[in-house]
Amino acid sequence: MRTGDMLKRLSPGRRLGLSSLSVLLAALSLSGCGARSTASDPGAGTPPAMSVQVQIAKPQRIADTSEYLAILKSRHSATINPQVEGHVTKIYVKSGDQVTIGDALLQIDPLKQEATVSSQEAARASQEANVRLAKVNLDRAQKLFDAGVISKADFDNAQTYYDSAVAQLKSLEEQVQQQKVELHYYRVSSPMDGIVGDIPVRVGDRVTVATLLTTVDEPGALEAYIYVPASRAKDLKVGLPVKLLAEGGAAVFETQLSFVSPQVDSDTQTVLAKAAVANSKSGLRISQQVRAQITWGSREGPVVPVLAVTRISGEFFAFVAVKEGNGFVARQRLLKLGEIVGNEYAVLDGVKAGDHVIISGTQFLQDGMPVSEQAAEAGKQAGGESKPGAKSR
Repeated sequence: MRTGDMLKRLSPGRRLGLSSLSVLLAALSLSGCGARSTASDPGAGTPPAMSVQVQIAKPQRIADTSEYLAILKSRHSATINPQVEGHVTKIYVKSGDQVTIGDALLQIDPLKQEATVSSQEAARASQEANVRLAKVNLDRAQKLFDAGVISKADFDNAQTYYDSAVAQLKSLEEQVQQQKVELHYYRVSSPMDGIVGDIPVRVGDRVTVATLLTTVDEPGALEAYIYVPASRAKDLKVGLPVKLLAEGGAAVFETQLSFVSPQVDSDTQTVLAKAAVANSKSGLRISQQVRAQITWGSREGPVVPVLAVTRISGEFFAFVAVKEGNGFVARQRLLKLGEIVGNEYAVLDGVKAGDHVIISGTQFLQDGMPVSEQAAEAGKQAGGESKPGAKSR
């Protein structure tokens, strides 16, 4: 009797049990076949190696540099403050004007001072008349004393009065001269040749000796004031190379330290260092803030391409191809980076010379993933900068 006819004659419960048994036997049979297949192919569960481009990290001479904020100041600059108080009555120049020494800049109301000078001159004229009268009286007393008409005491009084009048006249003359000099201060003049800066005051403003009127700056030569943390004070010395950097990081001027302060600023805990800036083309301006890069020295160290570095949560990482067993695997390294040298980072820690740094496909890599290195020519076509020594494995 056939199997199908036998199943039809069985009760529904028995037919369900036999069907389940058949399914179980079939599953065991397939499992055994899979186990035999896996045993015969040991590499069936291993993912294929990912082809990557590597670059061998080589030691390179790296400059030890630091960047600080610097402020440019004129080496020949004058801050103009009035020497007297009063109201501004006239401004002779405007910002940006070229002036020479002695040129008038502003006029402060001199009326009160002119009145003082006139009063002093009148007092001097009056005293001059007193001196002339005292001289006449002295000459008369001299003749009378010689004739024996007056006593010696009377003659001495006449002499004393004349001497007192002369001394008082001299005092008044000095006062008049002083007031005239002070009157001269009401006309503010340029103390040097240069360019007029900002003029914050207006006609009618009252100014005091503490009021800033304007500045006069000699064009050209500047000086960079660099504020270096006190922790690097021991390394500061005159002659260290300095580069002034533009926004993009390019050097706009190269110079060297010309002055290092012997003191530390108590408020900012910084040391002032200065560097002369010729600025012959006047590309830099007074009071401009720039970045100053000080070169402390140089050292040997490995570099890695910028494209090989990834940043995760503020930390920098790179993948390195490491030989493990019969192949290579990608290992992620935490890096401590220095300055950028061209298109490469200087590595302070994490990669050593001779490591095979992976420079392509890093976004698809995971730590421990099998990799195979591409030939150097393939890496160039992919846009990477290959180095001699990157061989296919």
